[in-house]
Amino acid sequence: MCGIVGYIGRQDAAPVVLEGLTRLEHRGYDSAGVAVLGSRGIRVVKQAGRVRELSDVLPKRFAGTTGIGHTRWATHGPATDANAHPHADESGRVAVVHNGIIDNSAALRAELTDAGVTLASDTDTEVLAHLVARSDADTLEGKVRDALRAVVGTYGLAVLHADFPDRIVVARNGSPLVVGVGDKEMYVASDLAAIVRHTTTVAMLDDGEMATVTAAGFTTMRHTDLSSTGKTATEMDIDASAYDAGDHESYMHKEMLEQPVTAQAVLRGRLDERFGTAHLGGLDMDARDLRAVRRVKILGCGSAYYVGQMGAALIEELARIPADAEAASEFRYRDPVIEPDTLYVAVSQSGETIDTLLAVQEVRRKGGRCVGLVNVVGSAIARECDGGIYLHAGPEVAVASTKALTNMFLGFALLALQLGRVRDLSIADGKRLVAGLEKLPGQIEEILAGEDDLVAVAKSLAEARSLFFIGRVRGFPVAREGAQKFKEISYRHAEAYQTSELKHGPLALIDPEVPTVALVPRDELTERNIGALHEIDARQGPLVVITHAEVDLGEIGARRIDVPRNEPELDPILLTIPLQLLAYHAAQHLGHDIDKPRNLAKSVTVE
Repeated sequence: MCGIVGYIGRQDAAPVVLEGLTRLEHRGYDSAGVAVLGSRGIRVVKQAGRVRELSDVLPKRFAGTTGIGHTRWATHGPATDANAHPHADESGRVAVVHNGIIDNSAALRAELTDAGVTLASDTDTEVLAHLVARSDADTLEGKVRDALRAVVGTYGLAVLHADFPDRIVVARNGSPLVVGVGDKEMYVASDLAAIVRHTTTVAMLDDGEMATVTAAGFTTMRHTDLSSTGKTATEMDIDASAYDAGDHESYMHKEMLEQPVTAQAVLRGRLDERFGTAHLGGLDMDARDLRAVRRVKILGCGSAYYVGQMGAALIEELARIPADAEAASEFRYRDPVIEPDTLYVAVSQSGETIDTLLAVQEVRRKGGRCVGLVNVVGSAIARECDGGIYLHAGPEVAVASTKALTNMFLGFALLALQLGRVRDLSIADGKRLVAGLEKLPGQIEEILAGEDDLVAVAKSLAEARSLFFIGRVRGFPVAREGAQKFKEISYRHAEAYQTSELKHGPLALIDPEVPTVALVPRDELTERNIGALHEIDARQGPLVVITHAEVDLGEIGARRIDVPRNEPELDPILLTIPLQLLAYHAAQHLGHDIDKPRNLAKSVTVE
């Protein structure tokens, strides 16, 4: 959510930090600020608003070769200049930027106030600056350690101190931090996107780890006792141009159009046509381990949760193993029973979603086996899990997930296929599904090629204040994802229902002002679905039907969107692609900032 950027080296820090903050705008924020340490000590400029507005108010002389910056997504206190980061102590000798939440901040604020400290903001973060400044330790590392001993909560933080001008000290507990290595200059960031144009040689901090960053290099240590962890940097195989929107109007549009290529990437080398199965070496599970699985529990948040429901349906159909998906944000709070023969699957594009990470830790604490479906190599969830399936979707910048979601579905299809083939799924069915998976990238490309035909439909939906999305069985999680996309970027109220549940209450809301987007594939439930469409049509409810060419809608008055037909188990992802396009063009019609929807963030790193 919030973004951190730091620089120390030979250049003026402010321009480097501001550029990095611009690269993190997709994470979601409402204020920004920068602190520079130079010959005049620490100087801080911050304000509510966008990074470009911050750039406009920086003094012309804002020199210093060490600096930290931040984009804030408000948690404690509204979006104001005072609440923006960096935060400083009363002397102005310490500056701190922080992602996460300090759970005991209210008690710490009270203690500081009782000690005579005048607090300048409503934030939890400000207490860190005062705690660092009040420590008696002789080193900045010791001062940060003392401060962290007093706090309870999550953090990724970077600290400047005027008495230690040669360094930035950073620490992580539950919120990502990356250290980047340059030529006699070093970088710090909460997301690789901020520094990828400068370096791809990085070290990712683990929870409980600190680092001292100087222009000459970095050292890592445990923040409990400052003992060395000896971490070294590695070269990441990342193309910096992947973080550019290019000629596209938005990252979301670019990423939707990349789906045929990224779908091929996640399937490449993992399909076995001869035996009609999949090979997922990253799971680190042999056939005996896979046969020992008696249940699958999928954990994710938002779109990852909905695609997890699609994945659970695939696993039950193909492997005949009980499977379900649960919101990771609720999982650990109900003190779940962790079963030794259950395979837990954590799903996250960023690999840093805090709710999902905490769910994984709960599973592992109780002895369960957890694998990850993540898109970022070396991310916290990837490191925490026992094995996993990398999504190979490439960097996804837009808040609304498209290509990563598609690759999540394909990852689940591969997992279901492999689980099925070590059980009772026949080789004929296995080969049928392998052939279907091989066709999917081309079919996705076909749907995207018809984008222009969906613009008018999207504009009509954008005019409604409230919409329904409906589907049955395989189609219901697709409907949930469609409603999610519409809510995220068009800001229209959209609700998903099982088609069969319409007559159990929601039908009362159907009228000419409430459109319904219905998913009606050619499958065993087609006639039932069409019956529900008649009920909506009879009440003059506007209908958009996403279906297959073979489906005859009869006399129903509806706008029809046909998609290519694949195997029934794989059709849900093809039904999803038009929903992405509809949400995108509705939001564009309404003039919204598609990549940075209000109140939302790309990587949710606070509970």
